[in-house]
Amino acid sequence: MFEVRTRDKETKARTGLLRTDHGDIPTPIFMPVGTGGTVKGILQRDLEEDIDARIILGNTYHLYLRPGTDILRQAGGLHRFMSWERPILTDSGGYQVFSLAANRKLNSEGVVFKSHIDGSKHVFTPENTVDIQRIIGADIIMALDECAPFPCDHRYAEKSVALTHQWLDRAVDRFRNTDPVWDHKQYLFPIVQGGVFDDLRKLSAEKIAEAGMEGNAIGGLSVGEPAEEMYRIIEIVNEILPEDKPRYLMGVGTPANILEAIERGVDMFDCVMPTRNGRNGMLFTSQGIINIKNRRWTDDFSPIDPEGASMVSLKYSKAYLRHLVISGEMLGGQISSLHNLAFYLKLVCEARKKIEEGEFKKWKEKMIKKVSGKL
Repeated sequence: MFEVRTRDKETKARTGLLRTDHGDIPTPIFMPVGTGGTVKGILQRDLEEDIDARIILGNTYHLYLRPGTDILRQAGGLHRFMSWERPILTDSGGYQVFSLAANRKLNSEGVVFKSHIDGSKHVFTPENTVDIQRIIGADIIMALDECAPFPCDHRYAEKSVALTHQWLDRAVDRFRNTDPVWDHKQYLFPIVQGGVFDDLRKLSAEKIAEAGMEGNAIGGLSVGEPAEEMYRIIEIVNEILPEDKPRYLMGVGTPANILEAIERGVDMFDCVMPTRNGRNGMLFTSQGIINIKNRRWTDDFSPIDPEGASMVSLKYSKAYLRHLVISGEMLGGQISSLHNLAFYLKLVCEARKKIEEGEFKKWKEKMIKKVSGKL
C-alpha cells in the first residue's frame, strides 16, 4: 500500500506513494475535511480540477447520523453518493462523540451517546464502527479510540489508553473477519493515544505497531497542548511506528504545525482550519496571514495571493473578497475556503519537491517565518 520514495538527509522528512483502488496519493499530503459528505462550500469539481485534492476526509459520526447507513448503502457508498472518484478516509467518530455529544456513557463495550441533532440515543462499539465504515466505503478507515482531553492527569490518560487498546483488538478482529461491502480494498489504521505523557505514548505506539495494520495514526494532539509538547510527542511516537508504513497526524493544524511534523516523519494531515477559518475571514497566503475583514483591504485591488495555486486566488481581489465577507455573502466563504485549501495543498506539494531536492530543512525554516507572520 505504501512506498517510501525519498528520505531527507538532515531530518526525518520523507516522500512516499500511498496506493488505493481509487488512486495513488503522493505524500506528504493534506486531506481537506469533508465531514458530512461535503467539503463545506466547495464543489467536488473544484476540489478535483482546481486544487487537485488527492484524498478527502469524511466522518463516521456525522455520516451515520445523517444521511444514515441505509441511504449510503442504497446510494452505493459515499463515493457514489457524493460523486467523488478519488480516495476517501473516514475517522471512526470517536473524537466527535467525545467532543460534540453532551451526554455520553463510556464503558469497555463502547460508548452510548445522544445525537447532537435530535437527542436520540445511539451506541458506538469497535465492531459496529468498522461495520459502518464498511458501508460508507472509505478507502482508509479508523479504529474507534478515546481521545483524552487536555489537560488530564496521568491516571485518566492511562485508563483511556487501556480502553483504546482494548477496543483496537476488537476492531482489528472485526476488520479481518469481514469483507468490504463495495468492490474496492479498505485499510484500517489504529490510533496512538496517551496525552502528553511520554510513557503512555511509547506504550501506545508499541501496541499500535504490533497490530500490523497497513498504516498508523497519531491522535489526541492539537487539543490545547503547547506546540512544543506536540512536536515532542510526535518524535517519541515516530521512533516506534514502522518506517515503511504511512503515519497520519490527526486534526493538525496550522501551516507551521504541518511543516514541523513533516520534518519529524509524518506523511498525512487533515484539519478544518483552512475552511473554518476561511469562512471567518482568515486567509493563509504566500506572504503571511491576512484577516480580510480589516479596513486596510477595503480598496486593495491586488489579487488575493499573486502566488496562489487556485484560480480564485488570482482572479479575485482582496477588496472584492472583503466586501463579500463583510456583507455575509456565501461566495465570500467559498472563495476563502478554496483559496486556503489550495494554499495547504501547494505547501505540501512544495515540501515534497524540497525533500526530493535535498533542500527541505533550509526551505522549511524560511517558510515557517513567512506563513506564520500576519499582514
